[in-house]
Amino acid sequence: MSKASIILHAFPDEARPARALASALGVECRFVDVHTFPDGEILPTVPETAPTTIVYRSLAQPNDKLMALFLACDAWRRAGAQRLVLVAPYLCYLRQDIAFAPGQPISQKVIGQLLGDRFDRILTVDAHLHRTPTLSAVFPQTSSTALSAAPVIAAWLRQAPQLDFVVGPDVESASWVGQVADALGLPYRLFSKTRLGDNEVRLALDNPAEIAGRSVALVDDICSSGGTLIEAARMLKAFGARDVAACVTHALFDPSVDTKLRGVGARGIVSTDSVIHPSNAISLTPVLADALRGEVRD
Repeated sequence: MSKASIILHAFPDEARPARALASALGVECRFVDVHTFPDGEILPTVPETAPTTIVYRSLAQPNDKLMALFLACDAWRRAGAQRLVLVAPYLCYLRQDIAFAPGQPISQKVIGQLLGDRFDRILTVDAHLHRTPTLSAVFPQTSSTALSAAPVIAAWLRQAPQLDFVVGPDVESASWVGQVADALGLPYRLFSKTRLGDNEVRLALDNPAEIAGRSVALVDDICSSGGTLIEAARMLKAFGARDVAACVTHALFDPSVDTKLRGVGARGIVSTDSVIHPSNAISLTPVLADALRGEVRD
């Protein structure tokens, strides 16, 4: 066990944001080694632990990551970690909060139990919760912290010249859009959305004439297929927007989405580094470090 009282562990594919967070906290950063056997089984080996071990692991493309994480939890405890803190900027399997059809699981409950039973505290950013009121409802057995990327997104958008409006692609984006707009001191608008299929939506915006000639930030928490954002950007340009810049917290989309956004007249898309992606332009380190300072002081 390390002589330090707190240490940060991460996985090599997320070295950059993990090192940035460790530096902001003034703690050492070390990396878990994951060996894959010929049959596909994996064996993680954790480095020296500390009484409080912060684990940085974003959970996009989660299935292989989760298995390595669960096995590593056993190794961390055996190595002497008394307190395990999971920093998962993107947290998976939260959308399926009810059984939408017979025979389906409630994935949110499953992931809540699996992670909540292994970690003493869980932090995430812009959790994809809709019918679930709070993150603590997902993790009733452990401490959890729901953070917002709005402050760092707003800080990045302040660089945009003459920004006039913040727009959300659907009513589900209201909380994120409102926070960003309030931080910038700007009005915001929300599209209403009717989903016609997995990749087809119909959008509508009240009083679209006010968009003409304006510079618009199109903001959402998550982008996967990109269909809604692309249609929203297309319509904003059709309404006469001078400029449209798309900005999301979690970049789960194929890089071609950026090309498609530019194809409808937008400036493309940027994201936070919650998920490693070519569109990353906004660091979550300030938000995460502020939330973790109590761990370091304690």
